[in-house]
Amino acid sequence: MMTGHMGYYILIGAIALVSSLVSGQLKRKFAKYSKIHLRNGMTGREIAEKMLADHGIKNVEVISTAGQLTDHYNPVNKTVNLSEVVYNQANAAAAAVAAHEVGHAVQHATAYSYLTMRSKLVPVVQVTSKMSQWVIFGGIALMASQAMGALGQYVAIAGLLMMGAATLFSFITLPVEYDASNRALAWLKNKNMVSQEEYKGSEDALKWAARTYLVAAIGALASLLYWAMQILGSRD
Repeated sequence: MMTGHMGYYILIGAIALVSSLVSGQLKRKFAKYSKIHLRNGMTGREIAEKMLADHGIKNVEVISTAGQLTDHYNPVNKTVNLSEVVYNQANAAAAAVAAHEVGHAVQHATAYSYLTMRSKLVPVVQVTSKMSQWVIFGGIALMASQAMGALGQYVAIAGLLMMGAATLFSFITLPVEYDASNRALAWLKNKNMVSQEEYKGSEDALKWAARTYLVAAIGALASLLYWAMQILGSRD
């Protein structure tokens, strides 16, 4: 089973490498499009507030949050949280991120089905995602012993189900993120908020942001399939 573990670490290393490359490219794109200043001079905060108003959403607040690429929408207290550079600056990258986060607020206001499903999974995944790997390792260790082999199988499968919940969460996140970007770009274009060059920058920045979620989902699925083969393949 040690060779199995080695294969797993190679898989995780490969996924981490791809994730790092995509993340690096995302940062480069944001740096590039942060230099394309908006002709209308609107900051991320102003973009977000206008998009909320245009959608008739009055109960969501736009606030500044510390850090880089820490932007998110919080459905619990209904806040669009923008990192300081996005909140304060007027450029194509800031416009893209601000509008994307408001896209999530619009999803929430319209009860977008995938967002609703994702929200329901959050408490489950918060508990299971940290435990799943240890439960699988414990189950595999038990499977190696003659006395506890059958019990180990059940424990390992329980770990697989936990990992499956996290994988499902990753895949439900994809339509949520892509839809928020589509809403953002449609609004930026329809309201003539950005020039053609600014729009292209915003679109490319959001495309790379979405790829980070895609890599995470593929990584989660690869891990799940790997452990499923290890556990279910050793039943014979």
